[in-house]
Amino acid sequence: LIYDLRCSNPTASVSVKLVAEVGVGTVAAGVAKANADHVLIAGHDGGTGASPLSSIVSAGVPWEIGLAETQQTLLRNDLRSRIVVQTDGQLKTGRDVAIAAMLGADEYGFSTAPLIATGCIMMRACHLNTCPVGIATQDPELVKRFAGQPEHVINYFFFVAEELRGIMASLGFRTMNEMIGRTDFLEADEAVEHWKARGVDLGALLAYPELPEGAPRHRVEAPPPVLDDHLDWELVEECRGAIEAGRPIALERDVKNIHRCVGGVLSSHVAKRHGIEGLAEDTIRVDFHGTAGQSFGGWLAHGVTFTLHGDANDYTGKGLSGGTLVVKPPPGVTYRSEENVAIGNVVLYGATSGKAFFRGLAGERFCVRNSGATAVVEGVGDHGCEYMTGGRAVILGETGRNFAAGMSGGLAFVLDEHSRFAGRVNPTMSDQLEPLSEADAIEVYELVTEHFERTGSPVARRVLDTWEELRSKFVKVFPADYKRVLAELGEQEDAASADEFSGDETVDVIGHPDVRLGEGE
Repeated sequence: LIYDLRCSNPTASVSVKLVAEVGVGTVAAGVAKANADHVLIAGHDGGTGASPLSSIVSAGVPWEIGLAETQQTLLRNDLRSRIVVQTDGQLKTGRDVAIAAMLGADEYGFSTAPLIATGCIMMRACHLNTCPVGIATQDPELVKRFAGQPEHVINYFFFVAEELRGIMASLGFRTMNEMIGRTDFLEADEAVEHWKARGVDLGALLAYPELPEGAPRHRVEAPPPVLDDHLDWELVEECRGAIEAGRPIALERDVKNIHRCVGGVLSSHVAKRHGIEGLAEDTIRVDFHGTAGQSFGGWLAHGVTFTLHGDANDYTGKGLSGGTLVVKPPPGVTYRSEENVAIGNVVLYGATSGKAFFRGLAGERFCVRNSGATAVVEGVGDHGCEYMTGGRAVILGETGRNFAAGMSGGLAFVLDEHSRFAGRVNPTMSDQLEPLSEADAIEVYELVTEHFERTGSPVARRVLDTWEELRSKFVKVFPADYKRVLAELGEQEDAASADEFSGDETVDVIGHPDVRLGEGE
């Protein structure tokens, strides 16, 4: 994911948030090795007002423990110098910042205290749109109650900084960088006498790893570059005219499984130039041959069409953003594509728009968290359309178990020729299955037609040839929440249309209003 995010915007910083818990140091080391710029260690005391109280009280450990483990692990693996470490979780005072710095943090997150400085009274109703002081609400009447000013927050941080400066001066530090990682300046308070504190050993928390002379204990350099050999740089140069002036171009390239997130860097350049609208349809067309690596077609922008003659790994089409993705077998194959896996697991994860056509089978979690893309495939594994919130998915074959688990939006159309689908759909969705309506039938027919045109699929050809017979075999998965929202939107549109013709206004439906000046007919 870190690599894919770099491809989506090569100039951006990548940050990873981790919960402070036992073993977080090992995870943070992995994050650093994956070349993230920033890691956040979040303590158990934090949490938004929308969080369940049980989660705030019972999940995670104090930030001090997670931060100390992270700092020591990064130092012992020579990774600390290339990553920024941040911590948060109810930091409120300059003393908190000083302790966090000496435990190894470069940056410090504040939220609750500044919110209170602007007027928050901790009602913990941030998700209900009923915030009585007008902070976490869109209600115009409640917003009027907001009395916060920027100066309130500025003043609070002045006090934090002033306290911190006093602590630094007492310890002999001139800069924050000098203080980061200096746990040798921390010690347990011997004056604390409480039965709960008896026998507590803070030695592991305050350990001071021995390092070679001059070895840094904070970030001093950027992570090593990882995109210099990316396949997309060739495509960006070849497509410069298309990106800058919209001139159509068609290319052909070989691809190997070492090439990850092909299309990500290219799409970032398209988006930087043209925004979310992208280019005109099929402005950039690239035919690939071979086996693509992970996240093939990731973040693909509108106006870019990738056709892969071969197969692809996991995360194909991740974050699809308006582009068109086609995967089909290479010419001359003798196997039946509808019986073989063409793409891996977690395909179209988080896709927001665009189209995808896959001639063959997909792995597990197909279209997970899809929120707007349209896809056609010839069979999927377990957990298909999981947590899907929008878009369309047409399945021209068998599905695995637990289909549509957590699906709250979009539509799925499954060809159920053997009447097995009802037993494979998630039990909570079993009452949300319907036959195709006339509009659905038209939409599915058009998508299958495009699937055939782009892939030459014999499955699509058979469905089109026997459409009248197979139409009744399609099952529509229509989430109840999605249906309710559509119904409410329809009612609002009807009410708005009725309002246009309400009141004392008269509408002339025969001629121009100036033709007759009388009472009408």
